[in-house]
Amino acid sequence: PWRITLDFPSYGPFMQHSTRRELREKLYKALIGRASSGELNNWPLTDRILALRHEKAALLGFSSYAELSLASKMAPDVAAVEALLEELRLASYNSAVKDLADLKAFAKAKGAAEAGDLKHWDIGFWSERQREEKFAFSAEELRPYFALPQVLEGLFGLVKRLFGVTVTAADGQAPVWHKDVRYFRIDDEAGNAIANFYLDPYSRPEEKRGGAWMDECVVRAKFVESGKTTMRLPVAYLVCNQSPPVDDKPSLMTFLEVETLFHEFGHGLQHMLTTVDYPGASGINNVEWDAVELPSQFMENWCYDRATLFGMAKHYQTGETLPEHYYQKLLAARHYMSGSAMLRQVHLSSVDIELHHGYRSGGSETVADVRKRIAKTTTVLPPLEEDAFLCAFGHIFAGGYAAGYYSYKWAEVLSADAFAAFEEAGLEDESAIASTGKRFRETVLGLGGSLHPMEVFKTFRGREPSTKALLRHSGLVAA
Repeated sequence: PWRITLDFPSYGPFMQHSTRRELREKLYKALIGRASSGELNNWPLTDRILALRHEKAALLGFSSYAELSLASKMAPDVAAVEALLEELRLASYNSAVKDLADLKAFAKAKGAAEAGDLKHWDIGFWSERQREEKFAFSAEELRPYFALPQVLEGLFGLVKRLFGVTVTAADGQAPVWHKDVRYFRIDDEAGNAIANFYLDPYSRPEEKRGGAWMDECVVRAKFVESGKTTMRLPVAYLVCNQSPPVDDKPSLMTFLEVETLFHEFGHGLQHMLTTVDYPGASGINNVEWDAVELPSQFMENWCYDRATLFGMAKHYQTGETLPEHYYQKLLAARHYMSGSAMLRQVHLSSVDIELHHGYRSGGSETVADVRKRIAKTTTVLPPLEEDAFLCAFGHIFAGGYAAGYYSYKWAEVLSADAFAAFEEAGLEDESAIASTGKRFRETVLGLGGSLHPMEVFKTFRGREPSTKALLRHSGLVAA
């Protein structure tokens, strides 16, 4: 017998692929009921946490914990966050309604008895069946076109195009912790070294956690020693978990892994291309929480750029470029059920802000009531009566996202709008790309945490951020 757990690597695939509807229901209800009864009931704790946060905010002179949280973020105030969430809600709600209607029609066409009344535990299953039929390709089919050496060549070529810097292998010039770890050097236009980074690309489950991340090894700093001024150059760690090479076959990546590598390299670029000499504000240091994902998500956009993708997507055996039909499917898959995905993030962000701003412990509403009220306008399938998701919402109750869950969408707005500057300049115009890239490097990448991110963004873009590019990239408004 199989044991299915509520950990996502087990839960997610089961909900997408199990044909046993009654088991999907059982698993879904187990997930939304976590930590909500008996000795491990978190409902009283959620209320207590919110009460203590409100008390802390009051002691510091703020009217709510949300206002305290936003005092150290890019978003100016609660009203600005609520305005953004409402704009995204209006843009995504009808699309999410259509997503559900389309899914019901698809399930009906496949003879599903439940088609007219799809439940929460049916969505993952039927959306995956529809995705398979619509786009008819698997992640595995694309692997042969994304060999790691070829992807790195494409990535390094892109950063040279955009930012004028050259990445070269420097293996052997620094000690490494595993034989698979690579070491690289970054030079400016004049050939001067400005940074280095380690790349640890492969999965090693016995000694390395899953996922991917960037971290700082050495922070850029200027210091004076014995009357002599010295510049310490930044060094970054870039860590991924791809499949290692086998025999003479290189590491072959899924498209998601390619996006992940570009994402982490975006963080790395902000660390390595900084022009700030003071460690406290150099690179990624002192960057506001809701702006820190701007460079990383910005870099992800280039994975869908025709010139960038076709420049690196070549079959590792034949050298054949990725067929056009795969590219078109990648673009279409990017928009698949994007209204539903956005509305879910708006729902969670709105609940988070309301709990930390308007909600008061001991008042007429409970924590659960707040979510039910907000769900009326931010969900197309309302939560079940017994839904206790908030009891396991670690992001806001046990993580760093209290009154900050909106940061995911805020950063997406910034990154999409930043990429739109390159689209407006002309993605085929090399000189325009280079001049826009120079501006991005000197502002977003160069200034780090030395200036408020709104000032940095306005210096780059010439105005405050707009949601138009994100909605266009998500397929929610016409291109």
